[in-house]
Amino acid sequence: MTSNNRLLARAFADQCRRWAQHAPDASVEAAQKAGFALALAASEGEIRIALADLSLDAAALRESGVAGDSSSGRPLIMDDAGHLYLARYFFAKARLDAGLLARHHAVPPPPGEGARQMLARLFPPLAAQGAEDEQRRAVALALLRRLVVISGGPGTGKTFTVARLLACLLADAPALRVALAAPTGKAAARIQESMRLCAQDLPPEIVRRLPPNAVTLHRLLGLDVEGGAARHHAGNPLALDVLVVDEASMLDLMLAHQLCAALPPRARLILLGDRAQLQAVEAGSIFTAFQTCTDLSAATRAAIAELTGEAEPVRANDAEDVTPSPFQDAVISLTQSRRFPPESPLGRLARHLAAGEAQAALALLDQKHVELCYLESSGGTRASAEDDRLAAGYAAYWEALSKWQVGNDPKPLFQALERFRALCVVREGERGVSGVNRALGAALAAFGRSRRERDDGLLPGQPILIRRNDATLHLFNGDIGILLERGEDDALFACFPAHDARDYRWLPLSRLPAWESAFAMSVHKAQGSEFDHVALLLPGTENPLMTRELLYTALTRARQSITLLGNRALLKNAMAREQKPK
Repeated sequence: MTSNNRLLARAFADQCRRWAQHAPDASVEAAQKAGFALALAASEGEIRIALADLSLDAAALRESGVAGDSSSGRPLIMDDAGHLYLARYFFAKARLDAGLLARHHAVPPPPGEGARQMLARLFPPLAAQGAEDEQRRAVALALLRRLVVISGGPGTGKTFTVARLLACLLADAPALRVALAAPTGKAAARIQESMRLCAQDLPPEIVRRLPPNAVTLHRLLGLDVEGGAARHHAGNPLALDVLVVDEASMLDLMLAHQLCAALPPRARLILLGDRAQLQAVEAGSIFTAFQTCTDLSAATRAAIAELTGEAEPVRANDAEDVTPSPFQDAVISLTQSRRFPPESPLGRLARHLAAGEAQAALALLDQKHVELCYLESSGGTRASAEDDRLAAGYAAYWEALSKWQVGNDPKPLFQALERFRALCVVREGERGVSGVNRALGAALAAFGRSRRERDDGLLPGQPILIRRNDATLHLFNGDIGILLERGEDDALFACFPAHDARDYRWLPLSRLPAWESAFAMSVHKAQGSEFDHVALLLPGTENPLMTRELLYTALTRARQSITLLGNRALLKNAMAREQKPK
Protein backbone atom coordinates (compact mmCIF):
# COMPACT_ATOMS: atom_id res chain seq x y z
CA MET A 1 0.00 0.00 0.00
CA THR A 2 1.56 3.31 -1.07
CA SER A 3 1.21 6.71 0.60
CA ASN A 4 -0.43 8.00 -2.60
CA ASN A 5 -3.17 5.40 -2.24
CA ARG A 6 -3.91 6.55 1.29
CA LEU A 7 -3.92 10.20 0.22
CA LEU A 8 -6.43 9.46 -2.54
CA ALA A 9 -8.54 7.41 -0.12
CA ARG A 10 -8.58 10.30 2.37
CA ALA A 11 -9.56 12.69 -0.40
CA PHE A 12 -12.52 10.51 -1.34
CA ALA A 13 -13.46 10.11 2.32
CA ASP A 14 -13.51 13.91 2.65
CA GLN A 15 -15.78 14.10 -0.40
CA CYS A 16 -18.15 11.59 1.19
CA ARG A 17 -18.17 13.72 4.34
CA ARG A 18 -19.11 16.79 2.28
CA TRP A 19 -21.90 14.85 0.55
CA ALA A 20 -23.25 13.86 3.98
CA GLN A 21 -22.69 17.20 5.75
CA HIS A 22 -26.38 17.77 6.55
CA ALA A 23 -26.91 14.28 7.97
CA PRO A 24 -26.58 13.33 11.68
CA ASP A 25 -23.02 13.06 12.99
CA ALA A 26 -23.14 9.26 13.15
CA SER A 27 -24.14 9.11 9.47
CA VAL A 28 -21.42 11.58 8.45
CA GLU A 29 -18.85 9.44 10.26
CA ALA A 30 -20.19 6.27 8.61
CA ALA A 31 -20.04 7.86 5.14
CA GLN A 32 -16.47 9.07 5.68
CA LYS A 33 -15.32 5.69 6.99
CA ALA A 34 -17.01 3.83 4.14
CA GLY A 35 -15.55 6.15 1.50
CA PHE A 36 -12.02 5.74 2.83
CA ALA A 37 -12.29 1.95 3.05
CA LEU A 38 -13.77 1.58 -0.44
CA ALA A 39 -11.24 3.87 -2.12
CA LEU A 40 -8.39 2.07 -0.38
CA ALA A 41 -9.79 -1.33 -1.34
CA ALA A 42 -10.09 -0.22 -4.98
CA SER A 43 -6.44 0.87 -5.00
CA GLU A 44 -5.56 -2.66 -3.86
CA GLY A 45 -7.65 -4.30 -6.58
CA GLU A 46 -10.87 -5.04 -4.69
CA ILE A 47 -14.24 -3.82 -5.96
CA ARG A 48 -16.26 -4.30 -2.77
CA ILE A 49 -16.06 -4.58 1.00
CA ALA A 50 -18.36 -6.22 3.53
CA LEU A 51 -20.19 -3.83 5.83
CA ALA A 52 -19.67 -6.33 8.65
CA ASP A 53 -15.88 -6.07 8.24
CA LEU A 54 -16.08 -2.31 8.82
CA SER A 55 -18.54 -2.56 11.72
CA LEU A 56 -20.72 -0.05 9.89
CA ASP A 57 -24.41 0.41 10.57
CA ALA A 58 -26.30 0.09 7.27
CA ALA A 59 -29.12 2.34 8.45
CA ALA A 60 -26.72 5.15 9.43
CA LEU A 61 -24.95 4.85 6.12
CA ARG A 62 -28.24 5.09 4.22
CA GLU A 63 -29.25 8.11 6.29
CA SER A 64 -26.07 9.88 5.18
CA GLY A 65 -27.45 10.11 1.65
CA VAL A 66 -24.15 8.74 0.29
CA ALA A 67 -25.14 5.06 0.02
CA GLY A 68 -28.23 3.23 -1.14
CA ASP A 69 -29.46 0.36 -3.29
CA SER A 70 -28.91 0.10 -7.03
CA SER A 71 -31.89 2.31 -7.83
CA SER A 72 -30.94 5.11 -5.44
CA GLY A 73 -28.50 6.99 -7.66
CA ARG A 74 -26.04 7.21 -4.75
CA PRO A 75 -22.23 7.14 -5.25
CA LEU A 76 -21.98 4.07 -2.98
CA ILE A 77 -24.15 0.99 -3.58
CA MET A 78 -25.16 -1.61 -0.99
CA ASP A 79 -26.30 -5.00 -2.23
CA ASP A 80 -28.61 -7.50 -0.53
CA ALA A 81 -25.67 -9.59 0.67
CA GLY A 82 -24.23 -6.76 2.79
CA HIS A 83 -21.49 -5.67 0.38
CA LEU A 84 -20.63 -2.08 -0.38
CA TYR A 85 -19.40 -0.94 -3.82
CA LEU A 86 -18.36 2.21 -5.58
CA ALA A 87 -21.23 2.80 -8.00
CA ARG A 88 -19.05 2.58 -11.11
CA TYR A 89 -17.80 -0.87 -10.11
CA PHE A 90 -21.23 -2.12 -9.08
CA PHE A 91 -22.86 -1.25 -12.39
CA ALA A 92 -19.85 -2.37 -14.45
CA LYS A 93 -19.95 -5.76 -12.70
CA ALA A 94 -23.72 -6.05 -13.15
CA ARG A 95 -23.49 -5.28 -16.88
CA LEU A 96 -20.49 -7.59 -17.34
CA ASP A 97 -22.20 -10.49 -15.54
CA ALA A 98 -25.39 -9.96 -17.55
CA GLY A 99 -23.45 -9.83 -20.82
CA LEU A 100 -21.47 -12.96 -20.03
CA LEU A 101 -24.59 -14.86 -19.01
CA ALA A 102 -26.42 -13.78 -22.17
CA ARG A 103 -23.54 -15.01 -24.30
CA HIS A 104 -23.32 -18.20 -22.25
CA HIS A 105 -27.01 -19.01 -22.81
CA ALA A 106 -26.99 -18.09 -26.53
CA VAL A 107 -26.12 -21.58 -27.75
CA PRO A 108 -24.80 -21.58 -31.36
CA PRO A 109 -26.02 -23.92 -34.10
CA PRO A 110 -24.54 -27.42 -33.83
CA PRO A 111 -21.17 -28.00 -35.55
CA GLY A 112 -21.43 -28.77 -39.25
CA GLU A 113 -19.88 -31.61 -41.18
CA GLY A 114 -16.74 -29.60 -41.90
CA ALA A 115 -16.04 -29.04 -38.21
CA ARG A 116 -16.79 -32.68 -37.37
CA GLN A 117 -14.44 -33.98 -40.07
CA MET A 118 -11.70 -31.56 -39.03
CA LEU A 119 -12.05 -32.60 -35.38
CA ALA A 120 -11.70 -36.26 -36.32
CA ARG A 121 -8.74 -35.44 -38.58
CA LEU A 122 -6.86 -33.47 -35.91
CA PHE A 123 -7.67 -35.89 -33.06
CA PRO A 124 -7.69 -39.40 -34.50
CA PRO A 125 -9.61 -41.99 -32.44
CA LEU A 126 -6.44 -43.97 -31.84
CA ALA A 127 -4.47 -40.99 -30.61
CA ALA A 128 -2.57 -41.41 -27.35
CA GLN A 129 -4.71 -41.13 -24.26
CA GLY A 130 -4.17 -38.29 -21.80
CA ALA A 131 -3.46 -34.71 -22.81
CA GLU A 132 -4.97 -35.10 -26.29
CA ASP A 133 -8.18 -36.46 -24.76
CA GLU A 134 -8.49 -33.31 -22.64
CA GLN A 135 -7.71 -31.08 -25.61
CA ARG A 136 -10.21 -32.88 -27.85
CA ARG A 137 -12.96 -32.39 -25.27
CA ALA A 138 -12.05 -28.73 -24.83
CA VAL A 139 -12.36 -28.19 -28.60
CA ALA A 140 -15.68 -30.03 -28.62
CA LEU A 141 -17.05 -27.93 -25.75
CA ALA A 142 -15.99 -24.70 -27.50
CA LEU A 143 -17.76 -25.85 -30.69
CA LEU A 144 -20.96 -26.18 -28.64
CA ARG A 145 -20.81 -22.83 -26.79
CA ARG A 146 -20.42 -19.09 -27.42
CA LEU A 147 -18.56 -18.55 -24.13
CA VAL A 148 -15.80 -20.93 -23.06
CA VAL A 149 -13.00 -20.66 -20.52
CA ILE A 150 -10.10 -23.05 -21.18
CA SER A 151 -8.05 -23.12 -17.99
CA GLY A 152 -4.76 -24.89 -17.51
CA GLY A 153 -1.27 -24.57 -16.14
CA PRO A 154 1.90 -24.13 -18.19
CA GLY A 155 2.45 -26.68 -20.91
CA THR A 156 -1.08 -28.09 -20.85
CA GLY A 157 -1.63 -27.06 -24.48
CA LYS A 158 -4.06 -24.15 -24.31
CA THR A 159 -2.75 -22.57 -27.52
CA PHE A 160 -2.49 -25.99 -29.20
CA THR A 161 -6.14 -26.55 -28.31
CA VAL A 162 -7.36 -23.18 -29.55
CA ALA A 163 -5.47 -23.58 -32.83
CA ARG A 164 -7.41 -26.78 -33.48
CA LEU A 165 -10.64 -25.17 -32.36
CA LEU A 166 -10.15 -22.37 -34.91
CA ALA A 167 -9.35 -24.97 -37.57
CA CYS A 168 -12.69 -26.70 -36.88
CA LEU A 169 -14.63 -23.43 -36.92
CA LEU A 170 -12.95 -22.29 -40.15
CA ALA A 171 -13.63 -25.66 -41.76
CA ASP A 172 -17.35 -24.93 -41.24
CA ALA A 173 -17.20 -21.20 -42.08
CA PRO A 174 -14.10 -20.16 -44.09
CA ALA A 175 -15.01 -16.45 -43.95
CA LEU A 176 -15.16 -16.40 -40.15
CA ARG A 177 -13.66 -13.20 -38.68
CA VAL A 178 -11.21 -14.19 -35.94
CA ALA A 179 -8.95 -12.14 -33.65
CA LEU A 180 -6.28 -13.06 -31.08
CA ALA A 181 -5.68 -10.68 -28.18
CA ALA A 182 -4.11 -10.46 -24.73
CA PRO A 183 -3.98 -7.89 -21.92
CA THR A 184 -0.29 -6.99 -22.47
CA GLY A 185 2.05 -6.65 -25.42
CA LYS A 186 4.27 -9.41 -24.09
CA ALA A 187 1.36 -11.83 -23.74
CA ALA A 188 0.12 -10.92 -27.23
CA ALA A 189 3.56 -11.62 -28.69
CA ARG A 190 3.67 -14.97 -26.91
CA ILE A 191 0.33 -16.26 -28.15
CA GLN A 192 1.17 -15.01 -31.64
CA GLU A 193 4.39 -17.02 -31.70
CA SER A 194 2.75 -20.04 -30.00
CA MET A 195 -0.08 -19.99 -32.53
CA ARG A 196 2.41 -19.91 -35.40
CA LEU A 197 4.14 -23.03 -34.01
CA CYS A 198 0.90 -24.84 -33.17
CA ALA A 199 -0.49 -24.20 -36.66
CA GLN A 200 2.40 -25.80 -38.52
CA ASP A 201 0.66 -29.16 -38.84
CA LEU A 202 -2.74 -27.71 -39.76
CA PRO A 203 -3.99 -27.85 -43.36
CA PRO A 204 -2.50 -24.99 -45.45
CA GLU A 205 -5.93 -23.64 -46.40
CA ILE A 206 -6.72 -23.28 -42.67
CA VAL A 207 -3.38 -21.65 -41.83
CA ARG A 208 -4.01 -18.96 -44.46
CA ARG A 209 -7.25 -17.99 -42.71
CA LEU A 210 -5.85 -17.78 -39.18
CA PRO A 211 -5.23 -14.25 -37.84
CA PRO A 212 -1.60 -13.36 -38.66
CA ASN A 213 -1.10 -11.20 -35.56
CA ALA A 214 -2.22 -10.95 -31.96
CA VAL A 215 -2.90 -7.53 -30.45
CA THR A 216 -3.31 -6.03 -27.03
CA LEU A 217 -6.86 -5.53 -25.84
CA HIS A 218 -6.24 -1.78 -25.66
CA ARG A 219 -5.29 -1.76 -29.32
CA LEU A 220 -8.21 -4.01 -30.26
CA LEU A 221 -10.69 -1.71 -28.53
CA GLY A 222 -9.04 1.48 -29.73
CA LEU A 223 -8.11 2.72 -26.27
CA ASP A 224 -5.54 5.35 -27.21
CA VAL A 225 -5.05 6.70 -23.71
CA GLU A 226 -5.35 4.76 -20.47
CA GLY A 227 -8.78 5.43 -19.05
CA GLY A 228 -9.99 7.13 -22.24
CA ALA A 229 -13.04 6.25 -24.28
CA ALA A 230 -12.79 3.18 -26.49
CA ARG A 231 -13.31 3.44 -30.25
CA HIS A 232 -15.24 0.15 -30.13
CA HIS A 233 -18.22 -0.22 -27.83
CA ALA A 234 -21.84 -1.43 -27.94
CA GLY A 235 -22.71 1.31 -30.44
CA ASN A 236 -19.69 0.55 -32.63
CA PRO A 237 -18.97 -3.14 -32.06
CA LEU A 238 -15.94 -5.08 -33.18
CA ALA A 239 -16.30 -6.73 -36.59
CA LEU A 240 -15.60 -10.20 -35.22
CA ASP A 241 -17.16 -13.64 -35.09
CA VAL A 242 -14.60 -15.21 -32.74
CA LEU A 243 -12.33 -13.55 -30.18
CA VAL A 244 -9.62 -15.50 -28.35
CA VAL A 245 -8.16 -13.78 -25.27
CA ASP A 246 -5.01 -15.26 -23.77
CA GLU A 247 -3.87 -14.67 -20.16
CA ALA A 248 -7.49 -13.85 -19.29
CA SER A 249 -6.77 -14.05 -15.55
CA MET A 250 -5.10 -10.64 -15.99
CA LEU A 251 -8.36 -9.04 -17.19
CA ASP A 252 -9.66 -6.51 -14.67
CA LEU A 253 -13.33 -5.57 -14.27
CA MET A 254 -13.41 -2.33 -16.29
CA LEU A 255 -11.40 -3.69 -19.24
CA ALA A 256 -13.47 -6.88 -19.30
CA HIS A 257 -16.65 -4.81 -19.24
CA GLN A 258 -15.48 -2.68 -22.18
CA LEU A 259 -14.41 -5.77 -24.10
CA CYS A 260 -17.67 -7.69 -23.66
CA ALA A 261 -19.74 -4.60 -24.48
CA ALA A 262 -17.81 -4.16 -27.74
CA LEU A 263 -18.09 -7.81 -28.81
CA PRO A 264 -21.20 -8.59 -30.93
CA PRO A 265 -23.72 -10.73 -29.00
CA ARG A 266 -23.48 -13.64 -31.45
CA ALA A 267 -19.65 -13.72 -31.45
CA ARG A 268 -17.81 -16.50 -29.64
CA LEU A 269 -15.57 -15.49 -26.72
CA ILE A 270 -12.78 -17.94 -25.89
CA LEU A 271 -10.87 -17.11 -22.69
CA LEU A 272 -7.54 -18.84 -22.06
CA GLY A 273 -5.87 -18.68 -18.68
CA ASP A 274 -4.87 -20.33 -15.45
CA ARG A 275 -7.32 -20.05 -12.57
CA ALA A 276 -4.51 -20.74 -10.06
CA GLN A 277 -2.62 -17.58 -11.09
CA LEU A 278 -2.81 -14.10 -9.64
CA GLN A 279 -5.91 -12.11 -10.37
CA ALA A 280 -5.81 -8.81 -12.23
CA VAL A 281 -3.75 -5.95 -10.80
CA GLU A 282 -6.55 -3.42 -11.27
CA ALA A 283 -9.87 -3.67 -9.47
CA GLY A 284 -11.94 -6.76 -10.19
CA SER A 285 -11.20 -9.93 -12.10
CA ILE A 286 -13.19 -11.59 -14.87
CA PHE A 287 -12.09 -15.03 -13.64
CA THR A 288 -13.90 -14.51 -10.33
CA ALA A 289 -17.16 -15.32 -12.11
CA PHE A 290 -15.83 -18.74 -13.10
CA GLN A 291 -14.08 -19.81 -9.88
CA THR A 292 -17.01 -21.93 -8.64
CA CYS A 293 -17.31 -23.90 -11.89
CA THR A 294 -16.09 -27.46 -11.40
CA ASP A 295 -17.47 -30.10 -13.73
CA LEU A 296 -19.66 -30.19 -16.81
CA SER A 297 -23.30 -31.23 -16.72
CA ALA A 298 -24.32 -34.72 -17.81
CA ALA A 299 -26.06 -33.32 -20.90
CA THR A 300 -22.97 -31.43 -22.01
CA ARG A 301 -20.70 -34.42 -21.36
CA ALA A 302 -23.03 -36.51 -23.53
CA ALA A 303 -22.94 -33.89 -26.31
CA ILE A 304 -19.13 -33.85 -26.19
CA ALA A 305 -19.02 -37.65 -26.32
CA GLU A 306 -21.32 -37.68 -29.36
CA LEU A 307 -19.16 -35.07 -31.13
CA THR A 308 -15.83 -36.74 -30.34
CA GLY A 309 -17.00 -40.31 -30.90
CA GLU A 310 -16.21 -41.41 -27.35
CA ALA A 311 -18.03 -44.54 -26.25
CA GLU A 312 -19.31 -43.03 -23.00
CA PRO A 313 -19.66 -39.52 -21.62
CA VAL A 314 -16.67 -38.79 -19.40
CA ARG A 315 -15.97 -36.14 -16.85
CA ALA A 316 -13.78 -33.34 -18.16
CA ASN A 317 -12.56 -32.16 -14.77
CA ASP A 318 -11.64 -33.78 -11.49
CA ALA A 319 -14.70 -33.05 -9.37
CA GLU A 320 -16.97 -35.92 -8.42
CA ASP A 321 -20.05 -33.75 -8.01
CA VAL A 322 -21.29 -30.91 -10.14
CA THR A 323 -21.26 -27.58 -8.30
CA PRO A 324 -24.20 -25.40 -9.34
CA SER A 325 -22.94 -22.25 -11.07
CA PRO A 326 -24.47 -19.66 -13.39
CA PHE A 327 -21.63 -20.47 -15.78
CA GLN A 328 -21.81 -24.27 -15.61
CA ASP A 329 -20.66 -25.77 -18.93
CA ALA A 330 -18.56 -22.68 -19.71
CA VAL A 331 -15.32 -23.90 -18.12
CA ILE A 332 -13.05 -26.82 -18.94
CA SER A 333 -9.66 -27.53 -17.40
CA LEU A 334 -6.53 -28.96 -18.98
CA THR A 335 -4.52 -30.75 -16.29
CA GLN A 336 -1.79 -32.74 -18.04
CA SER A 337 1.35 -30.70 -18.64
CA ARG A 338 3.90 -31.58 -21.29
CA ARG A 339 6.32 -28.98 -19.96
CA PHE A 340 6.13 -30.37 -16.43
CA PRO A 341 5.67 -34.16 -16.53
CA PRO A 342 4.31 -35.86 -13.38
CA GLU A 343 7.77 -36.54 -11.97
CA SER A 344 9.02 -32.98 -12.59
CA PRO A 345 9.88 -31.16 -9.32
CA LEU A 346 8.70 -27.87 -10.85
CA GLY A 347 5.41 -29.45 -11.87
CA ARG A 348 4.92 -31.08 -8.49
CA LEU A 349 5.61 -27.81 -6.68
CA ALA A 350 3.15 -25.98 -8.95
CA ARG A 351 0.45 -28.55 -8.19
CA HIS A 352 1.10 -28.33 -4.43
CA LEU A 353 0.84 -24.53 -4.54
CA ALA A 354 -2.33 -24.58 -6.63
CA ALA A 355 -3.92 -26.97 -4.12
CA GLY A 356 -2.74 -25.00 -1.07
CA GLU A 357 -0.57 -27.89 0.18
CA ALA A 358 2.03 -25.83 2.05
CA GLN A 359 3.68 -28.68 3.97
CA ALA A 360 4.12 -30.81 0.85
CA ALA A 361 5.54 -27.81 -1.04
CA LEU A 362 8.09 -27.06 1.70
CA ALA A 363 9.07 -30.72 1.91
CA LEU A 364 9.71 -30.73 -1.83
CA LEU A 365 11.96 -27.66 -1.52
CA ASP A 366 13.91 -29.39 1.26
CA GLN A 367 14.75 -32.26 -1.10
CA LYS A 368 17.17 -29.92 -2.91
CA HIS A 369 16.29 -30.73 -6.51
CA VAL A 370 18.42 -29.09 -9.18
CA GLU A 371 15.33 -27.36 -10.60
CA LEU A 372 14.35 -25.99 -7.16
CA CYS A 373 16.90 -23.95 -5.26
CA TYR A 374 16.02 -22.38 -1.92
CA LEU A 375 18.41 -19.91 -0.28
CA GLU A 376 17.13 -18.90 3.14
CA SER A 377 17.68 -15.36 4.37
CA SER A 378 16.13 -13.00 6.89
CA GLY A 379 15.70 -9.29 7.44
CA GLY A 380 14.94 -6.45 5.05
CA THR A 381 18.37 -6.30 3.40
CA ARG A 382 19.84 -8.52 0.70
CA ALA A 383 22.69 -10.84 1.63
CA SER A 384 25.81 -10.83 -0.56
CA ALA A 385 25.07 -14.44 -1.50
CA GLU A 386 21.70 -13.31 -2.84
CA ASP A 387 23.27 -10.51 -4.90
CA ASP A 388 25.80 -12.99 -6.30
CA ARG A 389 23.01 -15.41 -7.22
CA LEU A 390 21.01 -12.67 -8.98
CA ALA A 391 24.02 -11.39 -10.92
CA ALA A 392 25.01 -14.95 -11.89
CA GLY A 393 21.54 -15.48 -13.31
CA TYR A 394 22.37 -12.97 -16.02
CA ALA A 395 25.62 -14.72 -17.03
CA ALA A 396 24.27 -15.55 -20.50
CA TYR A 397 23.21 -11.92 -20.96
CA TRP A 398 26.60 -10.57 -19.86
CA GLU A 399 28.26 -12.90 -22.36
CA ALA A 400 25.94 -11.83 -25.17
CA LEU A 401 26.67 -8.18 -24.40
CA SER A 402 30.41 -8.82 -24.50
CA LYS A 403 30.10 -10.17 -28.05
CA TRP A 404 27.66 -7.62 -29.40
CA GLN A 405 28.91 -4.75 -31.55
CA VAL A 406 27.12 -1.57 -32.61
CA GLY A 407 25.29 -2.26 -35.85
CA ASN A 408 24.83 -5.96 -35.17
CA ASP A 409 21.47 -7.74 -35.01
CA PRO A 410 20.10 -7.30 -31.45
CA LYS A 411 18.31 -10.67 -31.54
CA PRO A 412 21.03 -12.53 -29.54
CA LEU A 413 20.70 -9.94 -26.76
CA PHE A 414 16.95 -10.40 -26.47
CA GLN A 415 17.31 -14.18 -26.57
CA ALA A 416 19.87 -14.08 -23.75
CA LEU A 417 17.83 -11.60 -21.72
CA GLU A 418 14.79 -13.87 -21.84
CA ARG A 419 16.71 -16.75 -20.28
CA PHE A 420 16.59 -15.31 -16.75
CA ARG A 421 14.60 -12.79 -14.75
CA ALA A 422 14.66 -11.62 -11.15
CA LEU A 423 11.12 -11.30 -9.75
CA CYS A 424 10.03 -9.40 -6.64
CA VAL A 425 6.88 -9.28 -4.56
CA VAL A 426 7.11 -5.59 -3.64
CA ARG A 427 8.33 -2.51 -5.50
CA GLU A 428 10.26 -0.56 -2.86
CA GLY A 429 13.17 -1.38 -0.58
CA GLU A 430 16.29 -3.47 -0.99
CA ARG A 431 14.24 -6.61 -1.61
CA GLY A 432 11.87 -4.86 -3.98
CA VAL A 433 11.99 -4.11 -7.71
CA SER A 434 13.72 -0.74 -7.25
CA GLY A 435 16.45 -2.05 -4.96
CA VAL A 436 17.25 -5.10 -7.07
CA ASN A 437 17.31 -3.01 -10.25
CA ARG A 438 19.83 -0.65 -8.65
CA ALA A 439 22.04 -3.57 -7.66
CA LEU A 440 21.92 -5.23 -11.07
CA GLY A 441 22.41 -1.87 -12.80
CA ALA A 442 25.60 -1.52 -10.78
CA ALA A 443 26.57 -5.02 -11.88
CA LEU A 444 26.07 -3.95 -15.50
CA ALA A 445 28.24 -0.87 -14.95
CA ALA A 446 30.95 -3.00 -13.34
CA PHE A 447 30.73 -5.39 -16.24
CA GLY A 448 32.22 -2.60 -18.33
CA ARG A 449 29.89 -2.36 -21.32
CA SER A 450 29.84 1.46 -21.19
CA ARG A 451 32.41 2.98 -23.55
CA ARG A 452 32.48 6.17 -21.55
CA GLU A 453 30.86 7.74 -18.52
CA ARG A 454 27.49 9.16 -19.46
CA ASP A 455 26.05 12.29 -17.89
CA ASP A 456 22.55 10.78 -17.83
CA GLY A 457 23.65 7.72 -15.85
CA LEU A 458 22.22 5.36 -18.48
CA LEU A 459 24.12 2.32 -19.70
CA PRO A 460 24.18 0.43 -22.99
CA GLY A 461 22.64 -2.96 -22.40
CA GLN A 462 20.17 -1.77 -19.77
CA PRO A 463 16.83 -3.58 -20.17
CA ILE A 464 13.76 -1.42 -19.71
CA LEU A 465 10.05 -2.02 -19.10
CA ILE A 466 7.35 0.28 -20.45
CA ARG A 467 4.93 1.41 -17.73
CA ARG A 468 2.33 3.32 -19.74
CA ASN A 469 0.51 2.61 -22.99
CA ASP A 470 1.34 4.74 -26.04
CA ALA A 471 -0.74 3.56 -28.98
CA THR A 472 0.93 6.02 -31.38
CA LEU A 473 4.26 4.26 -30.80
CA HIS A 474 2.64 0.81 -30.47
CA LEU A 475 4.19 0.51 -27.02
CA PHE A 476 2.18 -0.95 -24.20
CA ASN A 477 2.46 -1.45 -20.47
CA GLY A 478 4.80 -4.40 -19.88
CA ASP A 479 6.76 -4.25 -23.16
CA ILE A 480 10.48 -4.99 -22.74
CA GLY A 481 13.26 -3.20 -24.62
CA ILE A 482 17.03 -2.71 -24.35
CA LEU A 483 18.98 0.57 -24.38
CA LEU A 484 21.66 0.27 -27.07
CA GLU A 485 23.99 2.43 -29.09
CA ARG A 486 23.14 2.61 -32.75
CA GLY A 487 25.74 4.86 -34.33
CA GLU A 488 29.22 6.26 -33.86
CA ASP A 489 28.02 9.18 -31.69
CA ASP A 490 27.26 6.85 -28.75
CA ALA A 491 23.64 8.05 -28.63
CA LEU A 492 21.38 5.57 -26.89
CA PHE A 493 18.17 4.28 -28.42
CA ALA A 494 15.52 1.98 -27.03
CA CYS A 495 15.32 -1.19 -29.09
CA PHE A 496 12.09 -3.23 -29.07
CA PRO A 497 11.01 -6.35 -30.95
CA ALA A 498 8.54 -5.49 -33.71
CA HIS A 499 5.01 -6.88 -33.33
CA ASP A 500 5.64 -9.55 -35.94
CA ALA A 501 8.66 -10.66 -33.85
CA ARG A 502 10.83 -10.74 -36.98
CA ASP A 503 12.42 -7.31 -36.78
CA TYR A 504 13.30 -4.59 -34.27
CA ARG A 505 12.30 -0.99 -33.75
CA TRP A 506 14.69 1.74 -32.56
CA LEU A 507 13.16 4.69 -30.72
CA PRO A 508 14.80 7.85 -29.30
CA LEU A 509 14.63 7.90 -25.52
CA SER A 510 12.91 11.29 -25.62
CA ARG A 511 9.84 9.73 -27.28
CA LEU A 512 9.33 6.93 -24.78
CA PRO A 513 6.40 6.86 -22.36
CA ALA A 514 7.17 6.19 -18.69
CA TRP A 515 9.65 3.34 -18.24
CA GLU A 516 11.87 1.71 -15.64
CA SER A 517 14.81 -0.67 -15.49
CA ALA A 518 13.81 -4.30 -16.04
CA PHE A 519 16.54 -6.52 -14.63
CA ALA A 520 13.96 -7.12 -11.90
CA MET A 521 10.18 -7.11 -12.33
CA SER A 522 7.22 -7.53 -10.04
CA VAL A 523 5.49 -10.89 -10.26
CA HIS A 524 2.39 -9.09 -11.54
CA LYS A 525 4.35 -7.49 -14.40
CA ALA A 526 5.86 -10.87 -15.29
CA GLN A 527 2.46 -12.44 -15.98
CA GLY A 528 2.31 -13.46 -19.62
CA SER A 529 6.08 -13.99 -19.75
CA GLU A 530 8.25 -17.10 -19.58
CA PHE A 531 11.96 -17.48 -18.82
CA ASP A 532 14.26 -20.47 -18.63
CA HIS A 533 15.25 -19.58 -15.07
CA VAL A 534 13.59 -17.37 -12.45
CA ALA A 535 14.77 -16.03 -9.10
CA LEU A 536 12.02 -14.88 -6.70
CA LEU A 537 13.15 -12.50 -3.96
CA LEU A 538 10.71 -12.51 -1.04
CA PRO A 539 10.24 -9.40 1.13
CA GLY A 540 11.86 -9.31 4.57
CA THR A 541 8.63 -8.91 6.52
CA GLU A 542 5.09 -10.25 6.37
CA ASN A 543 3.15 -8.82 3.45
CA PRO A 544 -0.48 -9.44 2.36
CA LEU A 545 0.67 -9.59 -1.26
CA MET A 546 2.46 -12.83 -0.43
CA THR A 547 -0.10 -15.46 -1.38
CA ARG A 548 0.02 -18.94 -2.81
CA GLU A 549 -1.32 -17.50 -6.11
CA LEU A 550 1.65 -15.13 -6.28
CA LEU A 551 4.12 -17.94 -5.57
CA TYR A 552 2.41 -20.13 -8.17
CA THR A 553 2.50 -17.34 -10.75
CA ALA A 554 6.21 -16.71 -10.13
CA LEU A 555 7.03 -20.41 -10.25
CA THR A 556 5.19 -20.98 -13.52
CA ARG A 557 7.14 -18.19 -15.25
CA ALA A 558 10.07 -20.64 -15.19
CA ARG A 559 10.54 -23.24 -17.89
CA GLN A 560 13.50 -25.02 -16.30
CA SER A 561 14.34 -23.88 -12.77
CA ILE A 562 13.49 -21.45 -9.99
CA THR A 563 15.47 -20.03 -7.08
CA LEU A 564 13.59 -18.83 -3.99
CA LEU A 565 15.37 -16.28 -1.82
CA GLY A 566 13.81 -15.44 1.54
CA ASN A 567 12.67 -16.35 5.03
CA ARG A 568 11.20 -19.81 5.53
CA ALA A 569 8.50 -18.76 7.98
CA LEU A 570 7.28 -16.05 5.60
CA LEU A 571 7.37 -18.51 2.71
CA LYS A 572 5.30 -21.03 4.68
CA ASN A 573 2.73 -18.37 5.58
CA ALA A 574 2.49 -17.27 1.94
CA MET A 575 1.90 -20.83 0.80
CA ALA A 576 -1.11 -21.07 3.13
CA ARG A 577 -2.58 -17.64 2.27
CA GLU A 578 -5.17 -17.37 -0.50
CA GLN A 579 -5.74 -14.23 -2.52
CA LYS A 580 -9.11 -12.69 -1.68
CA PRO A 581 -11.66 -12.94 -4.51
CA LYS A 582 -12.23 -9.62 -6.24
